[in-house]
Amino acid sequence: DGVINADSPDFIKRPEEWRPIPGSLEAIRLLCQADLAVFVATNQSGVARDLLDLPTLEAIHAKMLSAVEAAGGSIKAIQFCPHHPDDNCVCRKPKPGMLITLARDHNLDLAKGAFVGDSLRDLETAEAAGCLPVLVKTGNGLATLAQRPGFEPVYDDLLAFAGDYVKSSF
Repeated sequence: DGVINADSPDFIKRPEEWRPIPGSLEAIRLLCQADLAVFVATNQSGVARDLLDLPTLEAIHAKMLSAVEAAGGSIKAIQFCPHHPDDNCVCRKPKPGMLITLARDHNLDLAKGAFVGDSLRDLETAEAAGCLPVLVKTGNGLATLAQRPGFEPVYDDLLAFAGDYVKSSF
């Protein structure tokens, strides 16, 4: 939420509420066309808060995957944390558990990857996992930039990041 799709302070609770951020689907296609694997790691405390159940979250993810595929891209895997922020689990960002699980399950070298996010906890997750933290200004990105003035790299959105990442291979 906030990077690929529009975020909501009331949570995304139904597939009908999921809306891609302009350019985000094209960004994923661009990354895939460059033979880069795309994964999603997302906090979904709405499950613990009883705002949605796991089948509904799966339906939201299915809508996202379908939209990405229709745009010519793919997401290799989605890792999510359904826990409440007070649960002190190992997977909830800013802890790196989801990224570590993705790395283990998909034989990834996190030091060679980038983690794109719009929140301070996303940046902290990337730093804790040892991958490149990247901030986008969509979602909570501008507020996050105010918390970490001077942070780099920062992009307007996922499409701007993808274009630069594909060209430079960081």
